[in-house]
Amino acid sequence: MKLVTGLAALAALAAAATASEFSYDDSTFYIDDQPLQIIGGQVDPQRVPRAYWKDRLEKAKAMGLNTIFSYIYWNELEPSSGEFDWEGADGINDIAAWYEAIQEAELWAVLRPGPYVCGEREWGGLPAWLSQIPDMEVRANNEPFLDASRSYLNALGEKLAPYLVTQGGPILMVQVENEYGNYGSDHDYTSALADIVSESFDAANLYTTDGGSQEALAAGAIPGALAAVDGVPSTSFDARNQFVTDSSSLGPLLEGEYWIKWYTVWGPAQGYPTVSGLGRDDAGMVDEIKTVISDGNHINLYMWHGGTNFAYGNGGLDWGTTQPFTTSYDYGAPLDEAGRPTSLYDSIRTVIQDHLGQTLPDVPESPPLMSIDTFDLTPVSLLFDDLPEPTSSDGPVTMEALGQSRGFVLYEYAASGDLSGALYPGDKARDRVIVYVNDVKQGVIDHIYQYPPEVSVTLAAGDKLSLLVENLGRVDYGPAVAEQQKGIVGDIKVGDATVTGWDIYSLPAASPPSNSTGSGIQLQDGGSPAWYTGSFESSGTGAGADTFLQLDGAVKGVVWVNGFNLGRYWTVGPQQQLYLPGCVLKEGTNQLVVLELEPQTGVTLSASGVTERTWGNNPDPDCSGCQ
Repeated sequence: MKLVTGLAALAALAAAATASEFSYDDSTFYIDDQPLQIIGGQVDPQRVPRAYWKDRLEKAKAMGLNTIFSYIYWNELEPSSGEFDWEGADGINDIAAWYEAIQEAELWAVLRPGPYVCGEREWGGLPAWLSQIPDMEVRANNEPFLDASRSYLNALGEKLAPYLVTQGGPILMVQVENEYGNYGSDHDYTSALADIVSESFDAANLYTTDGGSQEALAAGAIPGALAAVDGVPSTSFDARNQFVTDSSSLGPLLEGEYWIKWYTVWGPAQGYPTVSGLGRDDAGMVDEIKTVISDGNHINLYMWHGGTNFAYGNGGLDWGTTQPFTTSYDYGAPLDEAGRPTSLYDSIRTVIQDHLGQTLPDVPESPPLMSIDTFDLTPVSLLFDDLPEPTSSDGPVTMEALGQSRGFVLYEYAASGDLSGALYPGDKARDRVIVYVNDVKQGVIDHIYQYPPEVSVTLAAGDKLSLLVENLGRVDYGPAVAEQQKGIVGDIKVGDATVTGWDIYSLPAASPPSNSTGSGIQLQDGGSPAWYTGSFESSGTGAGADTFLQLDGAVKGVVWVNGFNLGRYWTVGPQQQLYLPGCVLKEGTNQLVVLELEPQTGVTLSASGVTERTWGNNPDPDCSGCQ
């Protein structure tokens, strides 16, 4: 039977109005009796404005992709235990609508629901409230974790039931966990989780993705689930054939993640990875992709379109220091963060079109980005001037114990006598601590450095010590994933003295304050974080109004436009602009609000929209020479 890889396979999807059967043999996937070569790419809907879903999918199809792989982030869908949010900011959590859009685009889909997904997302998609459940152990054969996972997966499965291929929908396969073999080897856990996924998604075809090594494949493969591999196909495919011996896990060779470039982390010495770090330039990657599909094998380009870690969605790494991922998840992908095709897109499209021997659809046009003239921002209020009711405690309370997952926690102590020495904020900084005495900044302790600067304080009776602690992003990969509480964990010490008697303020900063307008306030040298506001005009909305927001005079903080949280900025780079989707703008006047964590007297904070982004670094003003 002739292998059909492109438009004919998609036509089968378009014609499908009833249940279809998805199956595979040693080398080939089938839709009923129609062979399908999966040429796929990763797009996560919760990283892309919903208004742009259709555009991104049409561009995927125009490049020759026939399948969309997607992570789903549990923490976004169930921000509080038992309380699901199927809408999210501007509809970004309407996962059923995502798969409806995939079907309307005549594409297939592969679902990657977790519960843990990694993906450079906060705690790998795990919700922060898990840490408050007694006897909880994540990613383990642990009854509380499996119960919570079952509740989430059942709810997601109920939403997505009409979109399974067996119901005439586009979803071909469902992944169990993600790269578990790189983390653990508890087969009781993976078996129990596979049962839950199967139960939740009506006995769908299951698969796993693991690194291309003997250890990872042996630990991560699950009987009855197809074993896919990550990494460099020339070695990972050989590893799959050599080390996966259970016939129920064998089938077509699927490159579960073909890494296009790499992630980007904040830091004055960090760069934007124009190459993946895996020794491949664009030409090398194109050749590898050509080899995979020419050999009749199957592939998922990770990322095909990375998108954005809007708000506080980014995760991080911790190998002794915190490495938080940037707001941008551009990833050097064929479709850049703003949804514009790159030269890599064109090169891969040529390879796929030659392979198919078919003319692909025209690439949808992308309008030029919009520029916005520079406008000044006005400081209108101080973060510490409008605090909620505190929680009082002898010792510090974690962010999660306050019922909070993201943002900031403020710890305040009123000194009853003289006290001086170096400050120690618990077991380590989690993750960035700005230290104030009487609302004047004394320094910053930042866990992105192995040796952060020592901050000493001197207090007299009646003085106020304040610690503003920022969650830079929970770790999503590595052994540190197991315990990801934020705020302050452990005792706070000044010198050798343990400090007790704290007022603790929960500051999630999920949205700007209602009073984020005004005529301006006077800033104080080294004072508390300040809310700034400004306005600008737009002649339109939508993709033609996309731009990159440039902030000048800013150090670190968070940005909202018309109430939509664009994410974090930080002068250290390498990200120097924020992607501003035109779909959040309106014709006429638009409001920008900034929470600047380190306002500077005598420095005007201004903003503009630029049509080309730049990557680069600046010294950290809080940690000169730190490593």
